[in-house]
Amino acid sequence: MQASPLDVPKANWRQDEELEIFSDAVGQFFEKECVPHVPQWRKDGIVPMEIWKKAGEMGLLGASVPEEYGGAGGDFRHEAIIIEQQQWKGVDGFGITLHNAIIAPYIVAYGTEEQKRRWLPGICSGELVTAIAMTEPGAGSDLQGMKTTAKRDGDEYVINGSKTFISNGQTANL
Repeated sequence: MQASPLDVPKANWRQDEELEIFSDAVGQFFEKECVPHVPQWRKDGIVPMEIWKKAGEMGLLGASVPEEYGGAGGDFRHEAIIIEQQQWKGVDGFGITLHNAIIAPYIVAYGTEEQKRRWLPGICSGELVTAIAMTEPGAGSDLQGMKTTAKRDGDEYVINGSKTFISNGQTANL
């Protein structure tokens, strides 16, 4: 019998009992709450907010966000396990990776204290779903080729430009 590409020794960082328990729980969540619904999500082109909220209840949103902001206080290993299980279970279209591994860490690293307290608890609970608008007509996702501008006008910013393919855009409220 030929081995699967997935039949490889676990990386040293994966040889941790707490991470194994977490991985099993994440896999069960995707299997029970997501896999049966993926065909409908593909048809509708959207993952319902209820799933985001269930993922938040399970501690899958903001797994590496500090507890003081509503996260689970884990680290990138937890995010890697979520990504791994999502792909192993074939749950596509659920932008949890963007939400967890790109946007939340930016807010943790670069947000003001007020922004962290305002946005991170909702990001971690699933009340807020994040989006990212990078892709532009003519530039693709080449961030150096972006034409959109944000110019300060008093206490506000005036944004001028256009975006396409906004990841999580159909669900996002942040």
